[in-house]
Amino acid sequence: MSIDKQVVTPADIAKQVRGGFDSGRTRLLEWRASQLRRLRALLIERETELLDALASDLGKPAIESYVTEVAFTRAEIDLALANLDTWMSPEKVTVPLTQQPAKARIVREPLGAVLIIGPWNYPIQLVLAPLVAAIAAGNAAVIKPSEVAPASSRALAQLIPEYLDPECIAVAEGGVAETTALLAERWDHIFYTGNGTVGRVVLEAAAKHLTPVTLELGGKSPAIVDRHANVAVAAKRIAWGKFINAGQTCVAPDYVLVDRTLERPLLDALASAVHAFYGDNPRSNPDYGRIINDHHFTRLHGLLETGGVAVVGGVTDAADRYIAPTVLTEVVHAAPIMCEEIFGPLLPVIPVDDVDAAVDFVNAREKPLALYVFSEADSVAERIIETTSAGGVAVNATVLHVAVPGLPFGGVGASGTGTYHGRAGFETFSHAKSVLNRPTRLDVPVMYPPYRGWKQKLLRRLL
Repeated sequence: MSIDKQVVTPADIAKQVRGGFDSGRTRLLEWRASQLRRLRALLIERETELLDALASDLGKPAIESYVTEVAFTRAEIDLALANLDTWMSPEKVTVPLTQQPAKARIVREPLGAVLIIGPWNYPIQLVLAPLVAAIAAGNAAVIKPSEVAPASSRALAQLIPEYLDPECIAVAEGGVAETTALLAERWDHIFYTGNGTVGRVVLEAAAKHLTPVTLELGGKSPAIVDRHANVAVAAKRIAWGKFINAGQTCVAPDYVLVDRTLERPLLDALASAVHAFYGDNPRSNPDYGRIINDHHFTRLHGLLETGGVAVVGGVTDAADRYIAPTVLTEVVHAAPIMCEEIFGPLLPVIPVDDVDAAVDFVNAREKPLALYVFSEADSVAERIIETTSAGGVAVNATVLHVAVPGLPFGGVGASGTGTYHGRAGFETFSHAKSVLNRPTRLDVPVMYPPYRGWKQKLLRRLL
């Protein structure tokens, strides 16, 4: 772990980055804009190295990596650069008549030195997109890529110091021990993306310093297919959202609740969609990835064995960490596959009597990170939106809401706390400081004691 040849410990990294923030230069518009432009240059000039790293870690197709990791992050940078002046400008606030003459404004200031801990499933995007927000807000930052995606972590550790200010932006590599040591330091904000178990560890560590935390977690994101849905389109969009990155996406449809009358047509349409996407043998298809490591392969294989009946896929190969795009029926609600986030290419399809039954099913469980509604009836979609709670919702789509920079992204309840992307990310890494200015040339005595006679009457009338 290092940011230069002399600094080798988490304490040293934290001290150096905090020193960079204390120098004051991260507050400047020029520094923020130049660092964002440099990060954009990194994504363009070193794209091949990043795509190669992603292929090594996850078997990701180059175009999928480009779209979901490189281009995604560039869009965040472009939005921040286009709006940085506006976001940084003080916001005027109306002052009540009783406090006149005065002026009030909100000044958004950087939090300080922040720690960003990334996951392995989108190991470039999910550390760099929060970094974009942190830089735009004027912070110094340490990013901790996931050791589970070693090639991507190594690429970031090599490239970031070449492009960004090394005294203010650092990469810390390592595993559990290094992450634990980083969490023991005092930070002004911790941004963690991953699972709830580690999220609790992060919260506990942050509590020792009363450090604010953003948790981007996950959960079982449902797709509801109403009887009024366009089944053919719904199947393609569900299959795409589920099987991209071999199902290792925090907002992937985790399971499908389908109106009982459409179960068979949906299953047939899902089979057709998988075949259209990946052919007769997805294992040899260059557009289909692999499971990240043996541990997760074993976990998913166990879920598959007890998860139901595979009507599509079901083929596995441990040596290649390959699990075919799989659709399951006859799934027992209490089975392990329905009790934990799947995070892999296994899709349970569960028939329900109607929309009300689907809503009850969702509401009986932890609040998901995403919820997908497929219906041609706007009233049905709105009813589901109003009667369920989720981090985000997409109607007749999956996953794509995450790629709209203007939409805040984050969870609710067990699926996370806090949001980012676009302006929301800038706000997450900023403190909204209230400022009131009152001139001294007019000093009205009514606010000062003693409060008797006319003062009391006037205050009661005004307030």
